[in-house]
Amino acid sequence: MSARIIDGKAIAAQIRAEVAERVARLKEAGVQPGLAAVLVGDHPASKIYVGMKQRACAEAGIHSERVDLPADAPEDEVLAEVERLNKDPRISGIIVQLPVPDHVSEFAVQQAIDPSKDVDGLNPTNVGFLSRGHPVFLPATPFGIVELLVRSQIPIEGANVCVVGRGDLVGMPLAIMLAQRNERGNATVTICHTKTRDIGEHTRMADILIAAVGRARMITADMVKPGATVIDVGTNRELDALVGDVDFDAVKEVAGAITPVPGGVGPMTVAMLLVNTVTAAEALAERP
Repeated sequence: MSARIIDGKAIAAQIRAEVAERVARLKEAGVQPGLAAVLVGDHPASKIYVGMKQRACAEAGIHSERVDLPADAPEDEVLAEVERLNKDPRISGIIVQLPVPDHVSEFAVQQAIDPSKDVDGLNPTNVGFLSRGHPVFLPATPFGIVELLVRSQIPIEGANVCVVGRGDLVGMPLAIMLAQRNERGNATVTICHTKTRDIGEHTRMADILIAAVGRARMITADMVKPGATVIDVGTNRELDALVGDVDFDAVKEVAGAITPVPGGVGPMTVAMLLVNTVTAAEALAERP
C-alpha cells in the first residue's frame, strides 16, 4: 500500500491565509508589515526564490522590498544595506538570500541583521535563544517541517527521529527543535552525516526520517522503516526535473507518509517566512 502523500502546497496555503488575516488586523491598527530581501549576485535559483517570496508577500498583503547588489559588491556594502534596513521603520523582517559570493562572510551578514528583524532565524543571538528553548524566530525550513508534522497529525513526542544532514540551515536547528521539551518536541533524535557509519542502521529505526543532505535519491527503500513518515528536504536538479534526497517512487511503497519534491517542504519554507515576518511586525507594533 502506497504512503499517504503530505501535501505541502495545501498546508502552506492554509498558513498563508492565516497570515493574511493577521496582516489585515495589523493594517486596521495602522501597521504595515514589510519584508526586505537582499540579493547579492546573479545566482539563478536565488532570483527564483526571492521572486517566490515577493509574490507570497503580495498575496498576504505584506510590503516587500528587494535590494539587488552586484556579485562583486564589497562585504562592507552588503553590511551597509543591512544596517539601512535595520533602521527602516517600514521593514519588519530582513533576509539575505543565500548563498552569497565567497568574498562575503555569511556569518558577518547574519550577525549584522537586527535580531528583532531576523526572520530567517540565523543571527547568532537568535540561534542561541533557539538552543536554549526560547526562540525569537524559528528558522523557516525547520519551522515548516515541524508544522507539516503537526498539521498532518504525525506524533512527535516519544518518536524516534533520524535527521540525515547537520547543516546550519536545516539539520542542526531541526534536531534541536524536535528534541526540546515542549508540545512540538520531546522526540529522541539521531543526527547522521557524512562520517556516520552505516547510515541505514540508524534510518531504519526512525519513526520519522528527515532527509536534508543534498544528494539526489540518497534515501532508498531499504533504509526506511515500514510505516515511517519520510520528510524530504532535498532539491536536486536531474535533467529537466527536480528530485529530492529520497528515492520517492520506491520509498512511498514502504513509508506510511511522505512529502513529494516539489510540493512538500518548499512551499512551507515560504509560508513560515511570512509567519515570522508578521510576528516581527506584531512585536514591533507593541514596542513603546
